[in-house]
Amino acid sequence: MTIQAIVDAIKEHQTIIIHRHVRPDPDAYGSQAGLKELISGSFPDKQVYLTGETGPGLEFLAEMDPIDDYMYQNALVIVCDTANTARISDQRYHMGKKLIKIDHHPIVDDYGDVSYVDTSASSSCEIIYDIYQFAKDQGFTLNAEAARLIYAGIVGDTGRFLFPSATKKTFQHAAELVAYNFDRPGLYDGLYRTSRNIARLQGYILQHFELTGSGMSSIKLTKNTLQEYDVSPMETGQLVGVLGDIAGIKAWVLFIEEDDEIRVRLRSKGPVINDIAAKYNGGGHPMASGASVKTWSETEQVLKDLDDVCMSYNL
Repeated sequence: MTIQAIVDAIKEHQTIIIHRHVRPDPDAYGSQAGLKELISGSFPDKQVYLTGETGPGLEFLAEMDPIDDYMYQNALVIVCDTANTARISDQRYHMGKKLIKIDHHPIVDDYGDVSYVDTSASSSCEIIYDIYQFAKDQGFTLNAEAARLIYAGIVGDTGRFLFPSATKKTFQHAAELVAYNFDRPGLYDGLYRTSRNIARLQGYILQHFELTGSGMSSIKLTKNTLQEYDVSPMETGQLVGVLGDIAGIKAWVLFIEEDDEIRVRLRSKGPVINDIAAKYNGGGHPMASGASVKTWSETEQVLKDLDDVCMSYNL
C-alpha cells in the first residue's frame, strides 16, 4: 500500500526535507509543517526541514529552515499539496535520494518514487492525518502543534467547512484534532485577520465586479489598482472568495496583473472550471483553479470560456 511505502521511507531516512507549492495557502503550509511536526514528534532523532518561499500573512503557522545543497545528499524529499513540478517551491526537490508526492489535486505531473494522490480528500492536510491514523500503531504520535497545523489546512481548504469537499471523514478528522490543546480562536484570527488595505481593496472589488446574464462574474486588478491600495499580487489570495456569497453568481474569476504575467484565479459554485485553467497554463480542482496569461486581450478569451460553461450549467 502506498501509505505504508511513505511510512517505511520516513522510518528509513535520517534527513527529511519537506517542500510544498509556490504562493502557499494554509493547506500547503499546514500539510508541510504538520507533517514535519508529526515526524519530529514521533522520531526526535531525525533531522526534518521545511523549505519554500514565505507566504504573506501565514508566517505565524511555521517558519522555513535554511537549507544548503549538501543537506539533500541521502535525504528523503517529500512534496506536499503540489500537482505539478513547475509549482514546487524550491526547485531543489529532485536532489534528494528519494522523492515522495502527497497531494489531493487532480494529477498534472506524475512525479516521485512514491506518489500518493487522493482527490476525494478535502485537503492535503486531511491526507496527513490519514497517514497518522494509518501509522499510529507503528510508532507515529501526534502532538498539539501538529494538530494545530493540520487543522489549519483543513479549515483553509474547505472554506471553514462550507465547501462540498468537506465530507463526513473531514468532520471526523476535525473533531479529533480539536481535542488537542491548541489555541483555536487564535488560529482563526491568524487565518482570517484582514488588514486595512485588503479590506479597502475588497470594497473596490464589490463596487466594480462585472456580472453577465449567464451567472459569470469577473474583476480585473491592474498593477495600478494594486499600487493604489498598497496590496501585493500575492496578498490578493485573501480576496478570491469575496464574490462567492453574491446571489446570481455561478462562477467567477479574478485577474491580477503581475510584472510578467496576469494571474487568473477561478472559482465556481457548480460549473467545472479546471478544464479552462488547463487551457491557460494552469489547473486545479473542478471548483477552484488557477492559471496565467500574458496579455489583457487573452483575458477576454478566458471570460468567453467561463461564460460558456456558466451558460450551459443549471444550478
